[in-house]
Amino acid sequence: MRVGAGAAALIVVLAASGCGSAANPTPGPAASTVNAENSTLPTEPVSTPELEAALFGAVRDNDAAAVRAAVAGGANIESRDDRQRTPLVAATKSNAGAVAIALIESGADVNAQDDIRDSAFLYAGAEGLDEILSATLTHGADVRSTNRFGGTALIPAAEHAHVETVRTLIDAGVPVNHVNDPGWTALLEAVVYGDGSARYVDVVTQLLDAGADPSIRDAHGRTALEHAQRLGQRDVATLLAEHDGI
Repeated sequence: MRVGAGAAALIVVLAASGCGSAANPTPGPAASTVNAENSTLPTEPVSTPELEAALFGAVRDNDAAAVRAAVAGGANIESRDDRQRTPLVAATKSNAGAVAIALIESGADVNAQDDIRDSAFLYAGAEGLDEILSATLTHGADVRSTNRFGGTALIPAAEHAHVETVRTLIDAGVPVNHVNDPGWTALLEAVVYGDGSARYVDVVTQLLDAGADPSIRDAHGRTALEHAQRLGQRDVATLLAEHDGI
């Protein structure tokens, strides 16, 4: 049977560390914890740089089974690479859905951010990775967390017209009128960076139905309606004008 490089490295590391071997002797008192009744309990496995490297290798190989084995063998699930990515952030940025979910189900922090402030939740929302996004929400994603632009996951999701992602984030309670550092709301970005197509009309409709305020102005004093008119987005402009009662 062929195995990936990450899985092969993991087998070697586990063997060297004495984990996962049927021939390994039962730990003695030095490797156990004694309770009040003098019975022995095995200690928790201790992570090592080798185990952590094997875990990241399994992520690179998109090998969910090897990821679970590395975590069970003691690899620190919150270890960091040279870009301060946890295994979960690395898996999410590779759109490795099965691996990301294996890590989430193993207890990975869905809100841990890397050196550019991307978390699994924020990145999955921005990129429309709905399977991973749903798993992060089920496991405690902070819907008010912000990225390096000071924006919520909803703002880039609206910008890219990820229709179902926008629906999921609204339903999860992400604030619809949050203003990011450059001065944009999700509604403004859906217009300014959109093309007025049916997908953007859908997103704008969802945002308005969820309470998005079309009167909020950007850093230059323009509303979403003014942008839609300026950009020739007739359907979006009509929708915004009707919502404003114009």
